[in-house]
Amino acid sequence: MFLKPGILALLVSSLLISGMVLYASWAGALILRYWDIKSGSETQLWLERKTYLISTIIGYALVFQLFSFFLFIYTADTLHPFFTGAMCAVGSLNVNQWGFPLVIFRIITFLLAGLWLIINFADNRGYDYPLIKVKYLLLLVLAPLILTETVIQANYFLRLNPEVITSCCGSLFTADTQGVASEIISWPRPVMEILFYVSMIGTLTLGGVFYRTGAMGYGFAAAVFVTLVVSIAAVISFISVYFYELPTHHCPFCILQQEYGYIGYFLYLLLLVGGLAGMGVGLLMPFRQIPSLKATLPAIQKHLALTTIIGYLLFTLIATYQIIFSNLKM
Repeated sequence: MFLKPGILALLVSSLLISGMVLYASWAGALILRYWDIKSGSETQLWLERKTYLISTIIGYALVFQLFSFFLFIYTADTLHPFFTGAMCAVGSLNVNQWGFPLVIFRIITFLLAGLWLIINFADNRGYDYPLIKVKYLLLLVLAPLILTETVIQANYFLRLNPEVITSCCGSLFTADTQGVASEIISWPRPVMEILFYVSMIGTLTLGGVFYRTGAMGYGFAAAVFVTLVVSIAAVISFISVYFYELPTHHCPFCILQQEYGYIGYFLYLLLLVGGLAGMGVGLLMPFRQIPSLKATLPAIQKHLALTTIIGYLLFTLIATYQIIFSNLKM
């Protein structure tokens, strides 16, 4: 089991990404300390040459960090047949105490890595590296999280014990247990449905306003984040049961399986990419008046807003279609 290609790929890639992030963080610290675009010193010239290499290295590393999130979820799901009591990734993740903390770290680093890539893309559009200190400061925040994630992931995979009897999703995602999931499931379904559609419609409306006028960027980004959280809660509360056609099955992981056409991967991709793009709009708002970015930043933000609108709209349409045409009637 421990020689599965997915596990080896995740362990090796995490070590490589961590090494590249450490190297980039060291260079980033030097840039934060000594960078002066107006200077013609030897140190400044060295830093300018260095930043090309660092941006390329960390760019590739963080792109793979994004893809590895879905590889991790897929690998966790494929492990469940090895554990008694497991029916999906929930059982695999519950084999030891490292599984679910790893999921949380994976989501956090996914979002921060994506935001760094957005900042880096915008910085590369300016002729004077206008966001260089911002992106390396963000990298210094991201680096310890990626390193911690690497340690947690190693502990999770290397401490898997096939003799452990784990819990299935049916016993964890129920109103009878304690935790965040049970609180979500305990909420009245009509309330969650209204909350989901109101937040989604509000976010899409703000996205349209920003796309057309460039206004309400901060409000749009905040709404995107809230809607991301609400949508994940909605999957647990009521959306998932229409895919399973079973009113008591609230697991957000089983929809990743072949039985449901792997639709979960597409739904979560829409949510995460849409959420990431929308938060990127807010992240770039303070830099719209920088002279070297005035001509390019609004266009970048419009593309990000459009990405969010398309992603969130598709998610809503798929969920609504399933609710309307499912054999489950509630």
